[in-house]
Order: sequence, then structure tokens, then C-alpha cells
Amino acid sequence: MKRYLLPALIFFLGHMALAQQQANFTQYMFNQLPLNPAYTGIHEGLSASMLWREQWIGFEGAPSTQTISIHSPIAFRSISLGGVIMRDKIGVSNQTTARFMYAYRIRIANTKVSFGLEASLNHYRTTYNQDAIFDPALAAVDQNMMKPNFGTGILWHGNKFYLGVGLPNAFKQKFYDSPEFNGELLRHYYITGGYVFAIYDNLLVKPNFMVKGVKGAPMQADFNINVLLQRVLWLGLSYRSFESIDAVIQFQINPKFQVGYAFDFWTTTDLNRAIKGSHEIMINYVFELPRTKIITPRYF
Repeated sequence: MKRYLLPALIFFLGHMALAQQQANFTQYMFNQLPLNPAYTGIHEGLSASMLWREQWIGFEGAPSTQTISIHSPIAFRSISLGGVIMRDKIGVSNQTTARFMYAYRIRIANTKVSFGLEASLNHYRTTYNQDAIFDPALAAVDQNMMKPNFGTGILWHGNKFYLGVGLPNAFKQKFYDSPEFNGELLRHYYITGGYVFAIYDNLLVKPNFMVKGVKGAPMQADFNINVLLQRVLWLGLSYRSFESIDAVIQFQINPKFQVGYAFDFWTTTDLNRAIKGSHEIMINYVFELPRTKIITPRYF
């Protein structure tokens, strides 16, 4: 019996990569570069971030995501450049992506509108026959391929608000192509927004939202509210439809250095009994450019 159950579980986990084609991020409100290329250069300095997410702890083959991103304005002009390297593993499927971003910003009164473009190279690898398991039917589904893609986005922001639309992958891609199974990477649309309200001098409240749409799946919404205490400590709570309730904590260690942690402590699906939540760590450091000054706190 075990001989048949184990390959079936591996095959199921591989199919989960289709359902979660784009990685989830709980701390999206502090780094939107993976969602929208128009976010490039928003920190007015050279911004470097690292994020590590382990999803559904206790569930074998669950998603694991790592990203490194860097972006900056160029020569005090209206253009910004950036890049993201992302690895997303789920079950027997690995996706590694290198993305290169360009943004052009224009001023409108006291706000800015940024238009972003990106080019990416995606490497997909799926290996069903591992851990000494061999099944000829599964071997036929193994994949190892590399494909380019393009994306775009727009972001309107001021000192205390942002509103954006991102399309990281504009073109559909086939990443499984076999007689047994056909799979495509579909377009994902992201709409994000947030606003900072000052309750007192040292007490700020920032509600955020993210709406994600993809063909063939229900629209997913993420609602978050963060409170900033003493301009140093962010505390937040999020609800992600069809998925989880999450807690967020961020420390503004100094004007340039920010560290955050998110814990998806309650899963709203049937998986709740089988897993122990999801963990996400984010580190961001902004290097000052000549004749610039890093403002603290950074609201997004």
C-alpha cells in the first residue's frame, strides 16, 4: 500500500505548485518589488532586502520561498533600476527566477506616479522520481526548462499612502507538457494599497490591502492593519481570504535598517489540523546615496 501512496502524495504536491503558482508574502506591505516593478526605487536610496518564508510547518513538501532584492534610483533622475532573485520550492517542484526591473517616475503635485517594466528568466524543475522511488508514469512528467517572461505595473504614492497595480508575468507559459498532464503559468494581477493615519505623534495606524486575481481561481484578498509605536515598532494583524490569519512585527532598528517577522498562526482551511503555521523573516537595509537622507520611519 505504501508503495502506491507515496508516489501519489508526491504527485499531489507537484500539482499544488499549479494552485500556488506565485509565492505568498505576508509582509508584502514593506517590500512590494516581487509584486510590482513600479515599486523600484521608492526608498530614495539603494535598498537591499532578503526574505525567507517557510509555509505550512509540519506538512511534508510544503512551500519554501527565498528572495533577494535590490533597487535604487539612478543618478537623481526619474529612472530607477532593480532586480529580484527568487527560489520557490513546493513538493518536488522548484522554480528559480531572475527578474530585472525598470521604473520611471513623474511628479504630480506632492505625489509621484511610477511606471514599471520587468524582464524575467524562469527556471522550472520537477523531479518526481526521487528518494529511491521509481514509477515510469511519473518519470514521463519530469521537467527541466528555462523560459523568459515580461511584466509591468503602476504605482501612485505620497509620503503616507500608496496604490498600485502589478502584473509580474504578462505572458502565459507552459511548464508541464506531457501526454499525462498539461500545465501553464497563468497571469497574476496584484492590486495593493495603504494609508497612514496619525492618531498621536508616536502612534500611527496603517491599514493595507492586497487583492490577487488569476484566471480559474477565486479572487484572493489580504486585509492588514499595522500600528506604529514610538516610530520604532510595527505591530500588525492580517486576514488572507481562503487561507490564514497572520501576525506581523517589524523593528525599525535605525533609519536604514529594518527587520520583520510574520507568523501565519491560524489556517482557515482543513490544513489547520495538520500544520503548525507559517514563518516569514524579512531584512531590509537602505544605503544612502550622495545628497540624500534616509527618512525614518519608512511606511512602505
